[in-house]
Amino acid sequence: MGEPSGRRPIETLTPDEIRAEANRLIAYHSPISRELTAQRTSYASQLIPVTAYILVGCCEAFLRYPDLMRRIDAAMPVEDIVRAGRHPGTEINSVHLWSIANFWLTGRKVMATMDPSLDDPTAALTVLDFWERAALAYRGDGTRQAWDSGICRPFGDDVLATLMAGVVPVTDPDERLRLTRFNATLVNHLFLLWFDTRSGIADTGPYPLPDGRVLLVREFTKLAESDFSWSGVAADIPYRSLTAALVLDDVAVQATDFGSTNTTPENYLERLVGFGLSTTDTPDGSLRPVPLDEIDGLVATVRRVQANHYRSIAAMSRADMIRCGAYVYFSFLRPFAEVAGVADDLDWVVPRDVPGPLVELLSSVNGEDVPFDAEAEYYLPLPCPDR
Repeated sequence: MGEPSGRRPIETLTPDEIRAEANRLIAYHSPISRELTAQRTSYASQLIPVTAYILVGCCEAFLRYPDLMRRIDAAMPVEDIVRAGRHPGTEINSVHLWSIANFWLTGRKVMATMDPSLDDPTAALTVLDFWERAALAYRGDGTRQAWDSGICRPFGDDVLATLMAGVVPVTDPDERLRLTRFNATLVNHLFLLWFDTRSGIADTGPYPLPDGRVLLVREFTKLAESDFSWSGVAADIPYRSLTAALVLDDVAVQATDFGSTNTTPENYLERLVGFGLSTTDTPDGSLRPVPLDEIDGLVATVRRVQANHYRSIAAMSRADMIRCGAYVYFSFLRPFAEVAGVADDLDWVVPRDVPGPLVELLSSVNGEDVPFDAEAEYYLPLPCPDR
């Protein structure tokens, strides 16, 4: 794609320049998101109406992200937010970055189709410029996403040295199995706590090590009670955030923009040769080692919490499930506001601005109701005005 044409404030651009810049970024996202959607593993929850809440959350993002981003950016330039957030525990990561652009673009597909007058070039550029500046600052290598290079290495040498200092060798097959079960337990817990999304887990890497092995850093976020209104069920979990350092031998790792990794071989944990665990649940957000002898107790607690959480979700109405899931998606922007110090000044209630009848319509949608044409333009450009 072409490089950004300077960084002139949006208010200094002509209407034609605004449209051109917005379309440049829409054209960047469209083929990537089409391919990622085609590749992504299909999942139809038997419990939670995932597709319905995604649509509600994305339509809210379309209506409200431009104003929220202006306010966040005014409190602290997004480049500074992201540089401050290049540390474990902040929730500023590749999946949140991908989402703040693509949730808005997905909401646009729905809302602007129903009412073309909502297709505002200034709002589009507000969101996409915020995303691009954030993405470039996060990666720091001139690329915007893991899609561009297959890597995601936001952490500096100081963070990596701290993580590696806590790594212990893994040579015993039984210990490797114990760590594999620990990973699976946390992944499953977060999948349900984040309402059937994978976004509570964020991988970065691969970080090459001097001995030829690679380091994969995995963050587990919002394990315990958080801004999720339903997360009181997880109050007994002693850690809100955990960061695992996984040293892998003879494994090829490719980062994705969903905060996950593709590996060769697929069962990469069979080649786990070193492991360390840390938390950023500290007064200053610094990394503190977590003793590995806590793992078994933590697994038992997480499994008990997960069983209780499943029962609490099963007792929810469909409308409550959609409200909770829509909040998960809409609040992907919240970590940026938290670093900027304005999260509590902003309204995160959802649904709020999507009209009630449309919420009802979107809430009735199931996954099989949404068509996908792998050949079609995924995000349409902003149309030129009639002259």
